[in-house]
Amino acid sequence: MSSNTSKYPVAISRISEDDTREAQNLRALRWLDAQEGGPVIVVTPKKEFDGDSLKGLIKQPGVNQHTWRGLSVGSLRGRRVVYCWPDREHLNQLWDAEPDALVVIEHGGTEAYEWIEDANPVQLLNDATVPPRVGTENPAPSEPLPNGVEGILEYVASMAAGYSSGLKWNEEDKLRADMMNCPERWTPITVEQVRAKCRELGMRPKDADTVAGFLQRRKDGRRFNVRSSYKDFRFNG
Repeated sequence: MSSNTSKYPVAISRISEDDTREAQNLRALRWLDAQEGGPVIVVTPKKEFDGDSLKGLIKQPGVNQHTWRGLSVGSLRGRRVVYCWPDREHLNQLWDAEPDALVVIEHGGTEAYEWIEDANPVQLLNDATVPPRVGTENPAPSEPLPNGVEGILEYVASMAAGYSSGLKWNEEDKLRADMMNCPERWTPITVEQVRAKCRELGMRPKDADTVAGFLQRRKDGRRFNVRSSYKDFRFNG
């Protein structure tokens, strides 16, 4: 899944006040039942969970249950997927998923906000169904980041895009080393600016979180253990 370009039907069943978990589950299952595609997979955090409608679905012939532990995104390909209560980390893992259809049952809170912005799903609410945003216009680009950070993030994004699994260890080490060796470069840059710029550059959510997390750790006063080959590394600029 890349930003705003899902190639398959995608929805999220949201929880709100005056709602119940069972009603939330039923909205998700009704939506998925209306989608064409392969067999159904129900993904849950653990084998045991609460939810009569979901338990009933899993008992049906041809329906499989998977848990987060050991789940391969590739196993979702060609399936209709009910993804139950994922946190931010597990939503990020859906980036490269290629199911026939996907409905997420949100846990609540803010975990799914950025995923909703990226995936642009149908939103299944207690009292309404909100369709995806119409139009593909990209928002105006943000202001370039100073001190060469703009170019660094553009480089990192281009490298990450070249690998199916995202950012590699050596690029991570280059970033960590530069943050250690050139602290004045990063001091005026906020974590929020870095995360927004990474998303603007089309980085996978997991990679954007990684880069922003490095800067947060430096601002918290922590140091990095960088491999010797990159210990003295500095980006130009």
